Amino acid sequence: MAILDGESFLPNLAFDSVVFGFSGGSLKILIMEYHNTGLFALPGGFVKFNEDLNEAVKRGLKERTGLEDIYLEQFYTFGNFKRNQTNDMRTILKTNEVDLDKNAWLLDRMVSVAYYALINYEDVVPKPDYLSDSCEWYDVEQLPDLIQDHKDIVEKALETLRVNIDRKLIGVNLLPQKFTMKELQGVYEAILGEKLRRTSFQRKILGLSILERHEKQFSGAANKAPFLYSFSTKKETPN
Repeated sequence: MAILDGESFLPNLAFDSVVFGFSGGSLKILIMEYHNTGLFALPGGFVKFNEDLNEAVKRGLKERTGLEDIYLEQFYTFGNFKRNQTNDMRTILKTNEVDLDKNAWLLDRMVSVAYYALINYEDVVPKPDYLSDSCEWYDVEQLPDLIQDHKDIVEKALETLRVNIDRKLIGVNLLPQKFTMKELQGVYEAILGEKLRRTSFQRKILGLSILERHEKQFSGAANKAPFLYSFSTKKETPN
């Protein structure tokens, strides 16, 4: 079984994507489980000779999520020597009866360019690839053990998100187009991993001048109905 033509892809180069979603007050990450191995990994792939790196990542994410318009950012390159340890990949290929001779390039050490993606959880129907049993959301605090250095990739992605949470307008792809201040605060708390004071958070966010206020969201007593907000299209993301 030949799964990928090694002559069509750049050698020793891969990409891995940390796909973030938000649901039920929790930050979630898309994780794949390989057929009959008990091995878990981030969605990833390889770059074709006639393809830009960014386009390769977009292609891979569309295959896993069905979405094209995704907030995507490159955040780090992983090339540690332990990436030369390919026992997990060998197990995955052998379990799926992949011809190791024809696909030996998959056992080479890969340098991986890592991206994070911000996706509205409700818009996604995750799709596994031909080597996987599942592609599912996991709470960021309850991830299974991941192959190779994928845990390091997740931790670096979270670190990057936390540092850039205001500048990158994290909630724009993790929430519906219109949201309450409470929902936005929930996204911040899930990413930062800590509770925030409501009054301080609102003061800070409103001070950034990045939101537009809309009608109230009526679901009970009129005097308690919260305003809906959206991210302003008139302002550029603050530096």
